[in-house]
Amino acid sequence: MESYPTVSIIVPCLNEERRVLFLLDAILSQTYPLGKVEIVISDGMSTDRTREVIAAFIQLHPEMKIRVVDNTLVNIPLALNLAIESSSGDVILRLDAHSYPKPDYVERCVTDLVEGKGDNVGGIWIIESDNDSWISRSIAFAAANPLGVGDAKYRHAKTALEVETVPFGCFYRKTIEKVGLYDENILTNEDYELNTRIRKAGGRIWLDPAIQSTYFARGSLTQLAKQYFRYGYWKYKMLKRHPETIIWRQALPPLFVLSVLILIGMGFVNPVFHWIVLIELALYLIPQFVVSGSASLQNRVWFLFFGIPAAITTMHLSWGSGFLTSLILGKEK
Repeated sequence: MESYPTVSIIVPCLNEERRVLFLLDAILSQTYPLGKVEIVISDGMSTDRTREVIAAFIQLHPEMKIRVVDNTLVNIPLALNLAIESSSGDVILRLDAHSYPKPDYVERCVTDLVEGKGDNVGGIWIIESDNDSWISRSIAFAAANPLGVGDAKYRHAKTALEVETVPFGCFYRKTIEKVGLYDENILTNEDYELNTRIRKAGGRIWLDPAIQSTYFARGSLTQLAKQYFRYGYWKYKMLKRHPETIIWRQALPPLFVLSVLILIGMGFVNPVFHWIVLIELALYLIPQFVVSGSASLQNRVWFLFFGIPAAITTMHLSWGSGFLTSLILGKEK
């Protein structure tokens, strides 16, 4: 690259004392010139030692430009906007405190951007377990499997291509000036919503599988359920804004949840419907146990046989329930 543009890495953060050092160390190890990079961490008023960890890192590495701004409303899109407004780079690159990029992440993102491959450039997630428990490791497997997450290209793409969205995008500041900041009324799916506006403005979203970051999956089924309920809830809000972005597969989880509830209710009138719902659940679970059985044998760990179906079912039921809840309430929180 003949000339390196300045890069502002923006990071929303909340109670990440366990993980934020992974991110900061990974940025320190980037192949991109460190003098061209600044980091703006938008912290949601963390109550753990997150700020102390960041402060200690800053003291150890004065050569790095790191700034922390307050996100008092604990709102992710607001956190991103505050970080953007506090930054100065020609290029904005979003990362997450619950993940860390590969050493060439920034360089590859900026190279693709400079070469004009996309107006927002990103890569794939490598999913890692949050801890060593059997359920956390099962969740990591499920979160990387198409049966659990559908055809999201950033989970398993092998070739570079134009897509609808990317996680942790990299874009010129002028792009955000053209289409606007993150929508602060969409508390989840904010990346997808922004990318929809970029595409509507004639822009291109580019996924390059050579660009890789590691993302830590949730560590328990309870955390996973809360995460996917939130995803489903705010997905409906996003679709209300941009109904043309709806994909048929997104209707499957809410329809599945609705059918189970209706059949169980009808079963109290006629017991035959309880048999029908049992058949439906069996047909739903069989492919999951095929996948989990294969993963269990390949990795020689028994817990995946039960853990993967537990994680996938939690994801689908929570996402579908969140979507239906948002649909029924019919208004923003």
